[in-house]
Amino acid sequence: MAKQSLVIVESPAKAKTIEKYLGKDFRVKASMGHLRDLPKSTLGVDVEQDFDPVYQPIKGKEDIIGDLKKSAKSADTVYLATDPDREGEAISWHLKQLLNLPDEKTRRVTFNEITKKVVQESIQRPRDIDQNLVDAQQARRILDRIVGYQLSPLLWKKIRRGLSAGRVQSVATRMVDDREREIEAFQPEEYWTLDAFLRTDDGKKTEFTAHYHGKDGKKVELKSADEVESVVEETKNQAFAVKSVKRTDKQRSPSPPFTTSTLQQDASRKLSMTPRRTMAIAQQLYEGVDIAGEGAVGLITYMRTDSLRISEEAQAAAKTFILSRYGKEYYPAQVRHYKAKANAQDAHEAIRPSSVELTPEQVKGDLTGEQYRLYKLIWSRFLASQMENAVYDSVSVDISAGEHIFRATASGLKFAGYTAVYEEGKDEEKEEKESPLPALREGEALGLKEFRRDQHFTQPPAHYTDATLIRAMEEQGIGRPSTYAPTVSTILDREYVVKEGKYLKITNLGRVVTDLMKQRFSDIADLQFTAHMERKLDSVEEGMTPWKGVLREFYGDFEQSLKDAETALEGTRIKVPDEVSEEICPECGRNLVVKSGRFGRFLACPGYPDCSFTMPLVVVMPGRCPKCGGRIMKRSGVSKKSGKQYNYYCCEHRSAKDEAAKCDFMTWDVPVKDDCPVCGQTMFKRSGRGYKRPYCVNPACSNFLPEDQRGYPKKTADEGGESDDEGTAKKPTEKAAAKKPVAKKTAAKKATAKKPASKKTATGTAAAKKKAPAKTAKKPVDPAAEAEETAEKKPAVKKAAAKKPAAKKTATKKPAAKAAKKPAGKKAVSDEEI
Repeated sequence: MAKQSLVIVESPAKAKTIEKYLGKDFRVKASMGHLRDLPKSTLGVDVEQDFDPVYQPIKGKEDIIGDLKKSAKSADTVYLATDPDREGEAISWHLKQLLNLPDEKTRRVTFNEITKKVVQESIQRPRDIDQNLVDAQQARRILDRIVGYQLSPLLWKKIRRGLSAGRVQSVATRMVDDREREIEAFQPEEYWTLDAFLRTDDGKKTEFTAHYHGKDGKKVELKSADEVESVVEETKNQAFAVKSVKRTDKQRSPSPPFTTSTLQQDASRKLSMTPRRTMAIAQQLYEGVDIAGEGAVGLITYMRTDSLRISEEAQAAAKTFILSRYGKEYYPAQVRHYKAKANAQDAHEAIRPSSVELTPEQVKGDLTGEQYRLYKLIWSRFLASQMENAVYDSVSVDISAGEHIFRATASGLKFAGYTAVYEEGKDEEKEEKESPLPALREGEALGLKEFRRDQHFTQPPAHYTDATLIRAMEEQGIGRPSTYAPTVSTILDREYVVKEGKYLKITNLGRVVTDLMKQRFSDIADLQFTAHMERKLDSVEEGMTPWKGVLREFYGDFEQSLKDAETALEGTRIKVPDEVSEEICPECGRNLVVKSGRFGRFLACPGYPDCSFTMPLVVVMPGRCPKCGGRIMKRSGVSKKSGKQYNYYCCEHRSAKDEAAKCDFMTWDVPVKDDCPVCGQTMFKRSGRGYKRPYCVNPACSNFLPEDQRGYPKKTADEGGESDDEGTAKKPTEKAAAKKPVAKKTAAKKATAKKPASKKTATGTAAAKKKAPAKTAKKPVDPAAEAEETAEKKPAVKKAAAKKPAAKKTATKKPAAKAAKKPAGKKAVSDEEI
């Protein structure tokens, strides 16, 4: 009987897909990520013996190791098919050592995409393990371990337990802090705009707007109201006439296909997905998804890449698809090639669909909502990158009024080109509004209807978002494709940075840690030093630099800095200042401060234990309450059914002790800074992904948009609000409720049944109070009120609250374990996350 060959991959999903392609002569097994690593309890690096690492089998993986050893022993050839990157190469090397595989029996293969053709071709072209890649990964791992395990204890002793520092996370935190300081130091400058509302003198009397441009052929910036009035006085009695009409075709080229960084950025902008979630879903699409009639299919190429290269085969397939679906005018005269950045590793292709013929609509029924949205984004971006430019008909009209010039512009899509498939998202939601222009001729006389004068102030740089921070890290050379997502997640998990809406803001804790790093470990906190270290690791990968030489060069200065810091800080403890809010404690009148707990950040009275008042964290939103004119606050609550956090918006007087001042306004809709042009009240927009168009919620206004026309699904009385990926409030749907796993539902019943018994005595009064607002509220259920009541009465129900999570944990154990299984099997946790 012929022996079978063994193929070892990282995840079970990938194993299932590949086994289908290779047939009966191959057995495919999963290692579930790393099987050997540095020990968790000790440094695991002998710095005295030239940085020799001490690798150990990972606890809990003994059965997997035993099974793989047995399978490898009976196989004639073992193919190590871990991911095609540095870490994947290191996992293959560890497997070879751990399973005692002889050189002649071991082969290394990589799959840039999990398709039958690529898998079968790769098996026919195996290679040896690339030791340079392994050494580059070892150098990174040990650098991160040294920084994480020797610097973090100092932060524990001098600031607070549970803190961490790392080469990349410390620099990312500093970038957010630097931006915050820029914003704080920003001095706004006044400027003005002047618009002329004009109309044609023909029979149609068409009206349009022109913006003040300048005088005597030169552009002029208006800095004050006096300058504006001077222009108005000089032009109001002048004859307005068309001086010139310029009509041009402007072409816009498509964006290149996705790299890891640009995928995370666009998924954040367009889908409101966190970088970590984006990579988890992309991993599923790469490893394989069950498609009806096809079985397990890998839908995209490898998703950790900084390359913009596309294979000739994929380009040819895209050309055929574009010509057949859109026509020859949508395909450019020459095939598009994109040049990667100078420091790109270019190890793999850009991220693209494995088969462009497999359209998002075809596979929609077999994918989850998140998988479908991300696959559609990747598919659309790739196809658009191979299409013809979009063409815009641009018109610029200069209008003279004495010596002054006003300019009106308009742009219309003339040829869709690549925009028929995809348009890149933008970091800022500013829309350039241009009024449509009538057909104007040179010398045509125009009538002046009125002027509009608007005062403006220059704005500070915007806070970072997930997308813009990742883009800045990439531009600065901080980190690599595999590190962007975990870095952003880590600084949020450590609460060095918090997310308000989509913006990242430094916390007092983050600022204290960053200041300490800048003072005592300037190299690690320096952007240029960190970028230089990444280039050194690239040099190791290329075989130009010995990996232990990189460690020696780094460790000498680091060890001395660590000793100096411990000496200088001996006997001191650095206090993190409380983050003081504008909210006043209704019990004692002090300003509430921000605290952190097991469920995240909340507001608490600084007078504890004398005063134990707490409430959910609030954020002041733009606009005014439509009922009483008070400030609108963003608050958070936790769903009793799912345990997820959700956001809602309410009047600042909602919790007022004075009944006369109380206001019951609450909404899921997000207030925006724009006022309704008809009634002047604050406008709102639908919460959730992609909703940007604001609407008026004032029933007395002619511009009012009824709730049933805002796109929300109908809400039933027993449903509460939940949250999307970013915690934005969204209306629950009957469909979402129907999707709940049966096992979870059954398990939850027991926990629910037990709740009233334990809670009855302790919270009888509180429960009675909770029901009262529901009678007067306009909406069937107000989970926001329940969250508020629960938070305010926290000390009174401490015992009951403590029991609730325990019951919930038991109830949701199965689904949670299932969800955690995949990520755990992918990669080992980096010391950047310690």
